[in-house]
Amino acid sequence: MRPLLIEVTREGLATLDHLYHTTKDVRMRTRAQIILLAAEQQLKAGEIANIVRQNEQTVRNWLKRYQAEGLEGLADEPRSGAPRKVNQAYREQVVNVVRQRPRSLELPFSTWTLQRLVDYMAQQTGVRVSPDTIRLILLEADIVLSRPQHKVSSPDPEYAVKKRRLSRSEIS
Repeated sequence: MRPLLIEVTREGLATLDHLYHTTKDVRMRTRAQIILLAAEQQLKAGEIANIVRQNEQTVRNWLKRYQAEGLEGLADEPRSGAPRKVNQAYREQVVNVVRQRPRSLELPFSTWTLQRLVDYMAQQTGVRVSPDTIRLILLEADIVLSRPQHKVSSPDPEYAVKKRRLSRSEIS
């Protein structure tokens, strides 16, 4: 089988090489590599498929799409499905909220948990996400919630006296 002739200008090769070395998107990197192998080394689709560990027809499809659409053709097309619930503004709001003490927001607890954040954000924004989504948002901001330390306490001003009295009577 003869190689697919891909004509790429010097500027195009430089752009593809830059994309290959700088992108964090693995799929885009593989697609750039496919075009580079075809253009620079005149490899056949089957040979490229072995190198990039893709199906030969997949390689042909990307080569044809690059010829038809250029660099923009290597990007993923929009996929179907529900739109994302979480946007950048939501992420920023979560980070801002977690940096405040719950009591300052007039909430009846002293520490944040993931579930409490989920509930509070759902109340504030109308968007309910999973605790894991909140955890990942916080992780991106280098924030990790520690487990709350539970202590028995009471708003009763005489609580400490009563507690001591109770503990003495248990000893006797």
